[in-house]
Amino acid sequence: MEDHPSDTLPERYHRVMNRIAEAGLAAGRDPGDITTIVVTKFHPVSLMRELYGLGQRDFGENRHQEAVAKHSETTDLDVVWHFQGQLQSNKAKAVAQYADVIHSLDRESLLIKLADQDRHVDVFIEVNLTDDPGRGGVMPAGLPALVEKTLGVSQVTLRGLMAVAPQDEEPARAFERVNILREGILPLAPHATDLSMGMSGDYVEAISAGATHLRIGTAITGKRPPGV
Repeated sequence: MEDHPSDTLPERYHRVMNRIAEAGLAAGRDPGDITTIVVTKFHPVSLMRELYGLGQRDFGENRHQEAVAKHSETTDLDVVWHFQGQLQSNKAKAVAQYADVIHSLDRESLLIKLADQDRHVDVFIEVNLTDDPGRGGVMPAGLPALVEKTLGVSQVTLRGLMAVAPQDEEPARAFERVNILREGILPLAPHATDLSMGMSGDYVEAISAGATHLRIGTAITGKRPPGV
């Protein structure tokens, strides 16, 4: 993707949204079925408010401390909050108090914490596409068991799967593996059809692979402010 460092935020936003629409149509999809989440981590609330003025309603954060602060400063805005960072078990209940959607459910200990609170939240199960068990996401072999446990918790609704394409693999191939994993869980959870995948560098490939939720940061927000 071309870098346009001097572009304004509206220019970057509209360029990416137009490209998403074009990619959706090229894939034979309705662009309206694709949710674009703008990831505003490390950026001020003023940027979020400017995006809101441009029509953006879905925002994502990776760190609880930053997310909860921004949430408290934007209670006047009608937005959907997405949390997609690696989630510590001791922060899960706090995140569920403001996040509408959590994209990084990957172990039973998080699920237990989410079950022990009174606010409903949608979740994506994050799948680890690498061979490194230390990375975020449940390993594919453990996915069916986590799906079954998630379906048994009334405080959460399973939307589908989330994944990040490994740096050493073509995004299209990685996203196809996620599709295969989704097909494998549909007998357990027929409604869990959504796919949260695709970021600034690979969202076109993700759209072609059927992504329903894109998590886009720098392509829209630009580089993080100096000193952050």
